[in-house]
Amino acid sequence: MTQEHAADMFAAISGPEADARHRWLFSDAPADLAALQAWINMTLAAPDQLYFAVIDTATGRCGGRHALMRLRPEHGSIEIGGVLWGAGVAKTRLATEAFYITAKHVFDDLGYRRFEWKCNDRNLGSKRAATRFGFTFEGVFRQDMIVKGENRDTAWFSMLDHEWPALKARFETFLDPANFDETGQSKTPLSTPRLPTSG
Repeated sequence: MTQEHAADMFAAISGPEADARHRWLFSDAPADLAALQAWINMTLAAPDQLYFAVIDTATGRCGGRHALMRLRPEHGSIEIGGVLWGAGVAKTRLATEAFYITAKHVFDDLGYRRFEWKCNDRNLGSKRAATRFGFTFEGVFRQDMIVKGENRDTAWFSMLDHEWPALKARFETFLDPANFDETGQSKTPLSTPRLPTSG
């Protein structure tokens, strides 16, 4: 993610649903493009997270972002977080593909052994997404944080390296262009089975 993505990103994440999109994030919806640019500058300077812009290759436009964070290379563990997929990405094939590309990078390129997803336990949409993508629910850290003046119980999910090959095959089957009709609707939904938790 760079400042070059700011204008398109702001268009994707602003509007009537901006506050709702930011409801469970640590940051509030930016009031204007300058505020988003300032947030990007702050984020790029943070040493403990790496944000990626989500680009629709059909249009070349940025439709959102997410980050790799809680990087613990000594343990082979990393988290996807700060997920903000805007209009045109959220709840579409693009969101699934963006996640798949990131997971593939984590496991196949970086060689990590544990991929984490965490969210406010009240964020039902995020928990549904984690389950759909094949993460295993591990439990809730009660009174884990105070975010925007409210208690946050944090739901933890994980995906492990020995689970990834089967999940990867499911993603690739789902993302095959032959699985989508002329309107862009999938013929067969993404199916990520609950996998054994032992290695």
